[in-house]
Amino acid sequence: MRGGQEGDFRAPLDHQMKNELSIVICGEAGQGIQTLETVLVKLVKKAGYNVFATKEYMSRVRGGVNSTSLRISARPVDAYVERIDLLFQLGLDLTKHLRRRIGPLTRVLTEIGNNMTAVGVVAGILGLDRSVVEEFVSQYFQAKGPEVIGNNLAALRKGYEERLDLGIKIVTDPLVKEQIMVNGAEAVALGALAGGCNFIAAYPMTPSTGIFTFLAQQAAAFGLVAEQAEDEIAAINMALGAWYAGARAIVPTSGGGFALMVEGLSLAGMLETPVVISLGMRPGPATGLPTRTEQGDLNFALYAGHGEFPRIILAPGTLAEAFELSARAFNLADQYQVPVIVLTDQYFVDSYYNTGRFAPAKVAAAPAIVKTEADYRRYQLTKDGISPRGIPGYGDGLVGVDSDEHDEAGHITEDLTDVRPRMVEKRVKKLAALQKAAISPTLIGRRDYKTLVVCWGSTRNAVAEALGALKKRDVACLHFSQVYPLHRKSAEYLKKAKKLISVENNATGQFAALVKRETGFEFDRQVNKYDGLPFSVEELVEALNG
Repeated sequence: MRGGQEGDFRAPLDHQMKNELSIVICGEAGQGIQTLETVLVKLVKKAGYNVFATKEYMSRVRGGVNSTSLRISARPVDAYVERIDLLFQLGLDLTKHLRRRIGPLTRVLTEIGNNMTAVGVVAGILGLDRSVVEEFVSQYFQAKGPEVIGNNLAALRKGYEERLDLGIKIVTDPLVKEQIMVNGAEAVALGALAGGCNFIAAYPMTPSTGIFTFLAQQAAAFGLVAEQAEDEIAAINMALGAWYAGARAIVPTSGGGFALMVEGLSLAGMLETPVVISLGMRPGPATGLPTRTEQGDLNFALYAGHGEFPRIILAPGTLAEAFELSARAFNLADQYQVPVIVLTDQYFVDSYYNTGRFAPAKVAAAPAIVKTEADYRRYQLTKDGISPRGIPGYGDGLVGVDSDEHDEAGHITEDLTDVRPRMVEKRVKKLAALQKAAISPTLIGRRDYKTLVVCWGSTRNAVAEALGALKKRDVACLHFSQVYPLHRKSAEYLKKAKKLISVENNATGQFAALVKRETGFEFDRQVNKYDGLPFSVEELVEALNG
C-alpha cells in the first residue's frame, strides 16, 4: 500500500450546473427505508452514475426518525453534504437537524405511498429507461412472489409518470460500470479475507455487526469459522486461542464491547500473541448514542490495557484503504506479535460509494510462523524483541505461553533482578520496529502549502472535497491512516506549515494531542464536531475558510 503520495483535492461539482442530485429519504424505522436505499444505490450504479449513500438512524426497531442521504453525480462523490435537492418524507415528523438542511430549492414529496414510487420518481428525473428499471425491480423482489412484484411495479410506474423537472442533467460515467459498490463494513470484511482471516468471534454490537454478519455469510466459501460468543470477553479470548493454534482471527466490536476486552488485550500483550480488533466508534460514554458516529475512542485504543506493551492503530479514510489496511493488519499482527486495532466509525462502515476494484494479490497473507526445534523457546531474546513464533504441533518444540511474567521458555518467573527487566525491555523494544514499518501519512494537494489541515480516519473525503471548494493554492491536507505509532517523517510535513489546523469528530482533539506528544508540534486551531453526526462538506468549507 502506498503512503505519502501527493494527490489532488476532489473538486466539488458546481451545483448551478445541475449535474448532481442530493436526495434524502426520511421516515420511521420499519417503513422500508433501507430497502429503498439498497434499490436506488444498485439501480443508479448499474445505470452508470456515481453514487454516494450514507444513513443515520435511531436506536429502535420501530418508529423514530431515520434518514438516508444519497448523492448521484456525473463525477465521483464520496462524502456527505448538507444540501437537499429532493426530500422524500415518508412520515410526518422531521428531526431538527434535517429541517435545517431544507433550502429554498428543496423539493419535498410527502405521502408517496409505496417506497417504489420514490424509485420511480428518481428514475424519471434521471431519464432512465422505464423497462430497464422495471426489470431491475422485478428481479429484486423475485423471491417475494408475483403479487409483491406487481404492487411494486405499479408504484414504480406511478412515480415515474410524475416526471419531476428539477432542471438537472446528469451524464453517466463510463468508468462506473467496471467499479464495485460496497460499504465500509464490507470493505473491512473483504480486507480481512484477503489477509487470510479464517476465524471470527464477536458479540454483535452496532456499528460493527455488519462486519460479523458479512464474514459469517462467507464462512462456507472461504473456510472460515464464525462464532457468536456469549460476550465480548469470550470473543477476544477465543481469538487469542485461535491465533495461538495458528489461525488468523479478527474480533469486531464497538466501544462498550472493547471495554470488556481490555483484560484480553493485556493478555495478548503479555503472551505476545497477535490479534486483530476492528473497533467501530460511536459516541459515548457508556451507551451514549449507540447508532451515531464519532471519533471518540482513539485515546481508549491507545491506552487500553494494564501494563506496558506496544500496539498498532490503523484508521482507514477510504474504502480502498479499509480493504488494504484490514488485510495488512493480519500480516502486521503476525510479524510483530502485537495487537492491531483497525479504527472505523458508524459513518464510515454504513457509507457506500462506487470505487475501483480491490486487488487482493497486493495484500496477500504472509504468515510468520516457524517450525519449532526440540529446544524451541517461545520468548527467545532477540535484538529487535521479536521472537520466532511457533504453534503447537508444527515441529518438535513445546510452545509454552503464560499470562504471568515468564522466562524465554514460557515458564512462570519472579526473578526481579534479571528476567523481569529483560522481558519488559523485550516487549517495549518492538516499538522501534513498528515505527520503521509505519505507514506514511498522505498529502492531498500541493507541496508548497502554507496551511496544513490534518485529519485521520473517516474525515478524509469530506476534508479533501471542502478544500477543493475553497480553491486555495496554499492549503493542503495531511491524512493519517495509521495513527499509532506515527511514521517517523510525519514531523517533516508539519514543520513546513506556517499554520496547522486539525479536524476531528470528537470534542477534545485526541489526535491533535497525540501529534503534539509524539512530534512536539501544536495546532494553531482545532475544528471539532461531537454531535453524533459526521462532518459535511459545507460545514468544513465554512470552518476552514479563514
